[in-house]
Amino acid sequence: MASTVERGSLLIADISGYTNYVVSGPLEYAEDVVAEITRDVVERLEPILRINKLEGDAAFGYALDGELDASMLLDSIEECYFGFRRRLRGIEHSTNCSCNACAKAPELNLKFVVHHGEFIRRTGARGEELTGHDVILVHRLLKNSASEALGLMGYALCTEACVNALGIDPVALAMRSHSERYGDVGEVPGWVVDLEKRWESEHERRRIFVASEEASFAVDVLLPLPAASAWEYLTSPQKRLLWQVDEIEQVDAGGRRCTGTSSVCVDGRTKIYEEILDWRPFEYFTERISLARGVSVVLTTALEPENDATRVVTRARPDGSRRLAWLAAAPGLRRRLQARYQRLAALMPAQIPEHKRLPLAVAVPPPA
Repeated sequence: MASTVERGSLLIADISGYTNYVVSGPLEYAEDVVAEITRDVVERLEPILRINKLEGDAAFGYALDGELDASMLLDSIEECYFGFRRRLRGIEHSTNCSCNACAKAPELNLKFVVHHGEFIRRTGARGEELTGHDVILVHRLLKNSASEALGLMGYALCTEACVNALGIDPVALAMRSHSERYGDVGEVPGWVVDLEKRWESEHERRRIFVASEEASFAVDVLLPLPAASAWEYLTSPQKRLLWQVDEIEQVDAGGRRCTGTSSVCVDGRTKIYEEILDWRPFEYFTERISLARGVSVVLTTALEPENDATRVVTRARPDGSRRLAWLAAAPGLRRRLQARYQRLAALMPAQIPEHKRLPLAVAVPPPA
């Protein structure tokens, strides 16, 4: 029986500076730090990608066509990179150890290579194996010249095949053009995201967040999903159509949802205008929505991990001075949000807490 050729996105997250770091520090401590950081990278990518294997200081994963869109891919890469940098900063600030393993940890960095193409999945002695020309190519791209050519250490290199397949507008997203050439493959054009610059701007950007003490009301729902998967249900237009609204017209930046994205949502016969004010993937997003009679509302939807689940909390406050109009509109908005979350919860698979599960019945053989 012939193997099935499938298509999808292929991603490798690789820790830069690994060799020098391990050589310069006590081996047992250096390996422990790298193992911990790699595990954190995998945990952040796993809800979005199928992690195929760990390859030393790198993690290789993939997603089949239709499993994620451009925004989820780029959000996941950025959130993973931000988490990586926060972890290094934590090591730097929380230890007084003078060994090189701790002192040089902040010199590590993280790069991503993303490609799109064909591959075959096979089950081997060591688990699932991916084979094919495009699998070889994405691994070949780990040895690239982007760092030297563009002066970057933390970055994501997306091939032109990936950009085209996911509908990414690299110019609109301020991605930088870069290509690699290999003797047996030829030229591989691509685009680079400067993750270090994104990390710096993340700290400079003003946060817009509706806190509990300023909210007029709040609604919440507990989802049996990790935060990244819950985020997709809350933000992906395709997933939102399953539970939130009937129709969405979205204007985004280069194929990606982010601060400044605007949408027109049709909820029954009502049009609701949305504008994203703050966008912190897998943590929270804040939006301004325009209701009837000129009422404008600011909503913050926060994701709060609870064991293996995520509590989604939406807090609302009026935007503007139309106090009487807001008092009239608020009860209806609250009911609509509650009804939407009920529909969202109904999409989730039933989860029975382990302590409430009945023991499996013992199989009784049929009478002779």
